[in-house]
Amino acid sequence: MRSKIKYLDYGIFIPFLLLMTIGLVMIYSASSDLMIINKLDPTSYLKRQLIFAVLALFIGGIVFSLKIRLFKSKSLIKVLLFGVIAMLLYLMVLKLVKGDSAAVNGAVGWINLGSFNIQPVEFAKLILILYLGFILANRDGRFVPGRIVYELTAPSIIAIFLMLLTFFQPDLGGAAILFLITIIMFSVAGIPSRRVILLDVLLISMIVLGVAGLIWWNPPFLQDSYQFQRLLSFINPFKLEQHGGAQLVNSYYAIHNGGLFGVGLGNSIQKRGYLPEPYTDFIFSIITEELGVIGAAAILALMFFLIWRITMVGLKSNDSFNSLVCFGVATMIFIQTFFNIGAVLGLLPITGVTLPFISYGGSSLLVLTASIALVLNIAANERIKSEEEIASAS
Repeated sequence: MRSKIKYLDYGIFIPFLLLMTIGLVMIYSASSDLMIINKLDPTSYLKRQLIFAVLALFIGGIVFSLKIRLFKSKSLIKVLLFGVIAMLLYLMVLKLVKGDSAAVNGAVGWINLGSFNIQPVEFAKLILILYLGFILANRDGRFVPGRIVYELTAPSIIAIFLMLLTFFQPDLGGAAILFLITIIMFSVAGIPSRRVILLDVLLISMIVLGVAGLIWWNPPFLQDSYQFQRLLSFINPFKLEQHGGAQLVNSYYAIHNGGLFGVGLGNSIQKRGYLPEPYTDFIFSIITEELGVIGAAAILALMFFLIWRITMVGLKSNDSFNSLVCFGVATMIFIQTFFNIGAVLGLLPITGVTLPFISYGGSSLLVLTASIALVLNIAANERIKSEEEIASAS
């Protein structure tokens, strides 16, 4: 590992560390007042996230030190895939047996392990990226007219199965992220662009029309559904403030309060019991209130710089698997950021998708850190390979 460290891509590593540090600061700021109001330890959420951050860095170090060929192992990918499917099936059984009594924020998406919970869909994102990277890289050059459907059938079935298990929880945001990861990785796998664009437009149009039709129908049997109420509140948050619109309404207030320069770190008003769970998917509202539009924009610029750097590693790689994994990781981070910011601003329905590296959540931080470590591993190996080629040529 020592020899590999000198090839570390600091253009990825430093933004990642900065975003994680900002996340820790903002989780403490967003949660401490609420904990004090409830006469609890104000550092409770900070301590938990700090433990996950240390664990994530340890796991990231292991992922970075391993040989890339291990991640191309068919046996490892099978074990990981079967493992995450088993966890998602367990959640489905739990929902069928216990129903809404096992739900957290309307979804049965967490496995309780005593002192902490794990969220299988977070692991499913990275495992799907590895699986699709392996399958599509091995079928590189075989995506020709007449064979495209045949070559994509098996990976499509696996991806759809993961999406359905996630959708059943119900976790609409997680299912949508898995869907978009699949679409993007298919798009960059060598399939003729015209066919890919046609497929993308068709699938996305079907989803948009389906959601619009559901909102227009407003079926009686969904009136008690937490997710459906959040979907309706996106259309008219002020009218439905008492039925799912409270988060979006108070998000607007927070952003308005912050203005250009913010009210100062720790001085948010909306986090004091107005904005529900302000340290999770609506933490960006608190960031904007305390640091202003300028501070929030700086954090987003850092996030998009990180995504750009990961994409560049993928573009420069001569290995199909490495490129596909980088594109998959960049897509995962981008889509989560897009969904989160869109929901906070009221431009997209609220799906509970957290802001990468910033929002509170152990499973998300572990998976994102492992993903970054994998990209850093790929970048280091590409640099080592490049130096070896230059040395051998001279």
